[in-house]
Amino acid sequence: MQGQSTTPRRALSPADVAALIVGIVIGAGIFRVPADVAAATGSVAGSLLLWLAGGLAALTGALCYAELATRFPSIGGEYHFLRLAWGPRLGALFLWARIAVMQTGAIATVGFVAGDYASAVWPSGPSPAIWAGASVAAVTLANMIGLEAGRRSQILFVGAELLALAAILAAAVALGFGGEAGQVAGSGQPSSGATLGLAFVFVMLAYGGWNEAAYVSAEVRGGPRSMVKALVLGLGLVTLLYIAVNAAFLLSFGVEGLAGTPAPATRLAEAAFGPGFALLIGASVVTAALSTLNATVITGARAMCAGGAHIPALKPLGQWDSARSVPRPALVVQGLIALALTAYGATARDGFTAMVAFGAPVFWLFLALTAASLFRLRRRFPQAQGFSVPLYPLIPLIFLAVTLGMLWSSLGYAQFLLGQSEAGRLAGILGIALLALGIPLAWKAR
Repeated sequence: MQGQSTTPRRALSPADVAALIVGIVIGAGIFRVPADVAAATGSVAGSLLLWLAGGLAALTGALCYAELATRFPSIGGEYHFLRLAWGPRLGALFLWARIAVMQTGAIATVGFVAGDYASAVWPSGPSPAIWAGASVAAVTLANMIGLEAGRRSQILFVGAELLALAAILAAAVALGFGGEAGQVAGSGQPSSGATLGLAFVFVMLAYGGWNEAAYVSAEVRGGPRSMVKALVLGLGLVTLLYIAVNAAFLLSFGVEGLAGTPAPATRLAEAAFGPGFALLIGASVVTAALSTLNATVITGARAMCAGGAHIPALKPLGQWDSARSVPRPALVVQGLIALALTAYGATARDGFTAMVAFGAPVFWLFLALTAASLFRLRRRFPQAQGFSVPLYPLIPLIFLAVTLGMLWSSLGYAQFLLGQSEAGRLAGILGIALLALGIPLAWKAR
């Protein structure tokens, strides 16, 4: 049709993209991860430096993804980059991993965040695992009703994260940072034996989402400089906010107290403003977790549906319900897998950490392959136009080193979980085993 174009219009300012990055990156993880990072580092300075390093590492990755997304634009994201660089079989294996491990594991992980805070709001109610399973089931069913239900749910959840984060900072200020604040007691026993590498796995989990923001690179006004400005501004704001929130937690609980408190936001709010306000903050965090869960269910089911077009054995998942604008078979299968993982995580001492162990090795494996694809694609397509990573090849090499370090640390996470439970120890092995099951399917990929 005349006047139509498949080229995105440069309608976004750097401030628009920075705001988008803040909205995507800040999720439920920041309300749960600080306890695990404190347990691993054992010091206030070490924890805060690790959060700063996480922000810088995320920036290197975002810059690399910005180049990939503008030189090789596609709605397929990592699948497109991997397929173009390494061939259709690796691309199909990535789709399988996203279906069986990464996306479903992320759904179960966020479910346990909602479960931890729901249990803090209602201590005499169901266990965190029951809350986690109920959250996964409810969000999946809401999306099966139709796209409109999922969209309205997401609108309802917007702003919950920022409300809870602002309340955390207000509570810490009210307690006086180091006066009464230092007297807030933790609610459990801190774990021990983790390394800085393992702590960084949790930090990068909280920073997850920057790769999605890079896909709007072609729509930013002002060219490459504007994209760099947007990435630095957006991730800089997230980093500052994360450091401020962690400082509030650490100064209020102390390192050991925070390490033993899986739901620190409600604990801090109760100490500052009383149990009524703590219930409000706990409900806000649960809402934030449901927001993340809803977005993950929506995107995960659509990736699973797309996988039906590339992996013959998954063809039934490619069906689309036009009346409701949802991939119903994919939603059903995704929900069942996530519920099974939630049930598995319930047998571990800590379902959240077990699910991190389950998905992290596979996630970082494919992120490392995506980082390496930047070098390969530059050689294969030297004429490709788009954003160029500053200081090439230094920044891509740093990003590749980060991904390989995270892969190594996440593989070592099973050893850390050895003393917690058999289910926790085997979670990482289970994730890798499910990835291996996809190799024969990917081999037949078109």
